[in-house]
Amino acid sequence: MSRIRLLIVALGAAVALVVPTTATTASEATPTLTGTVGPGFTITLKKGATKVRTVKAGMYKIRVIDKSNIHDFKLKGSTRKTITGVAFKGTKTVTVKLNKGTVTYFCSPHATMMKGTFKVT
Repeated sequence: MSRIRLLIVALGAAVALVVPTTATTASEATPTLTGTVGPGFTITLKKGATKVRTVKAGMYKIRVIDKSNIHDFKLKGSTRKTITGVAFKGTKTVTVKLNKGTVTYFCSPHATMMKGTFKVT
């Protein structure tokens, strides 16, 4: 009887150790892309220090640093999302599902000069 009780306690301890590790790993697996807009007439999207040109389809965190209240940061194409509005100034992070296709990131008031594109494969 004591062996069964010991086995149950050991099994419970093993499960308690595995569950938090799995949850931490899942959240760390979501890649982060960083967008910057302003303060001048510039807009970028990077993964680390590299400009985003191609990413695999899936879930991504997009962190946007909006340095001006005359710009916004939007995505259009195979994925559509408004991340910051024109009046917003600050940092905002959202989680989006990037679908296969081409995505354009842009500032809507200045879309002719403030835009970039990347492929989702």
